[in-house]
Amino acid sequence: MAYTSAPEVLVLHGVRILGMADTNAVARRYALDRDLVEELLLDDEARGLVRHSSFAGVSGWSLTERGRDEDERRLAEELSASDGRDAVVVGHGEFARLNARFLDAITRWQIRPAPGAPMAANDHGDWPWDERVLHSLAGLSRSLGPVGDRLSGALDRFGGYPERFAAALERVDHGERRWVDEPGVDSCHTVWFQLHEDLLSTLGLDRGADR
Repeated sequence: MAYTSAPEVLVLHGVRILGMADTNAVARRYALDRDLVEELLLDDEARGLVRHSSFAGVSGWSLTERGRDEDERRLAEELSASDGRDAVVVGHGEFARLNARFLDAITRWQIRPAPGAPMAANDHGDWPWDERVLHSLAGLSRSLGPVGDRLSGALDRFGGYPERFAAALERVDHGERRWVDEPGVDSCHTVWFQLHEDLLSTLGLDRGADR
């Protein structure tokens, strides 16, 4: 049976996964009551674990260094209590192998080499080129399902990543091409980045350590 995380763990970790996020976004991430999330965030702020700030018209919560350390301590404690380390380690290894393919696909979505310009931005005028990228993303979506099942079978907070990735791809298929890599929405890139951060933080690894 999957281990269920405590709300205080989910709220602090949700801030880490989302980067800078307002209270509503943190509550939505794990389907928590907004008032409870706000109370826990204010408690975390009083303890120096999170800060509320504004930048370029965007405001929200972010972790402090102390909060990052506390998040990692809680995740390590949770991983030990859940007896799910082996499943997360295996799931991370499977994800790392998929990650190289994902990075290649995103690079090809953003860059379309041209004569004399090997790093030319993709203007998305070459439909066959773009369709090959989308075909790669569809394959990754299918491969992500079993990885997600393994992870959520150990810790239920890992649930939903494959479904969110597939939902983003469905929007792309309906012509909303920004859902491939736009950071401000729950795009394929956003979902993938968050899952990667979730895995690394759960295992106490630095970004880049699994490449």
